[in-house]
Amino acid sequence: MFWPDISPSLREAKQRSNLNHPKERYTWAQVRILRETDKAILVDNGMKIWIPKSQIHGIRLRNNTFEIYVKENTVG
Repeated sequence: MFWPDISPSLREAKQRSNLNHPKERYTWAQVRILRETDKAILVDNGMKIWIPKSQIHGIRLRNNTFEIYVKENTVG
């Protein structure tokens, strides 16, 4: 007797899991660095906020402007 394969493919399962647990999105944000401590950096991008260094995944200087690589909802 023929039994249909009812288990979803790995690809479909992965797509479904991404809907429940979306991947964190990161972006480069232009900032002015105002102050730095051991644990955080004070930046200005229209408003002054402290960002923990653990949340900053990259810093670059581009066209004489600092950019930091952080989660989209961190700076914005």
